[in-house]
Amino acid sequence: MTKGRLEAFSDGVLAIIITIMVLELKVPEGNDWQSLKPLIPKFLAYIFSFLYVGIYWNNHHHLFQTVKKVNGKVLWANLHLLFWLSLMPFATEWIGETHFAKNPVATYGFGLVLCAIAYTILENAIIKSEGESSKLKQAIASRFKENASIVLYVSGIIVSFIYPYIAVALYYTVALLWLIPDRRIEKTLNEN
Repeated sequence: MTKGRLEAFSDGVLAIIITIMVLELKVPEGNDWQSLKPLIPKFLAYIFSFLYVGIYWNNHHHLFQTVKKVNGKVLWANLHLLFWLSLMPFATEWIGETHFAKNPVATYGFGLVLCAIAYTILENAIIKSEGESSKLKQAIASRFKENASIVLYVSGIIVSFIYPYIAVALYYTVALLWLIPDRRIEKTLNEN
């Protein structure tokens, strides 16, 4: 099976996720600048989640540049990732609606951990499908960013019950780690 259908489906799902998140932003009832103030937490949550979905889309694109073909395991691993990402609008709405309260922030972090684990499972499924000499295996020999992300997410979840804003800062730190597309893949592709 070619990878084109998987990429097109994934792009569509990610576009829908972003659309759902933006539709949750409601127009203020008033017509002055002060009426926007209650929407600030929701807008910040939207920006934060848009950034995360964008990071996953960007890195997903780079990831699949290394893939020649896909099999059933890769398809299911990709669906697994898309499932966890599809819960992002729910978590985004909850943290925005509650002004980043502790339980919603912990739930948001839990979703981020599951997305990170699902992405790692997808990477492993691709490597298994492509073989030990795959370009992806060469590219991600060091998984420092992946491991650091999970550690920061788990730390954020733990901290969220005491200091939710510090937890959000930890989640944002992970986003900053991944904001630039993974250069390991580009470097490997350019060498071959």
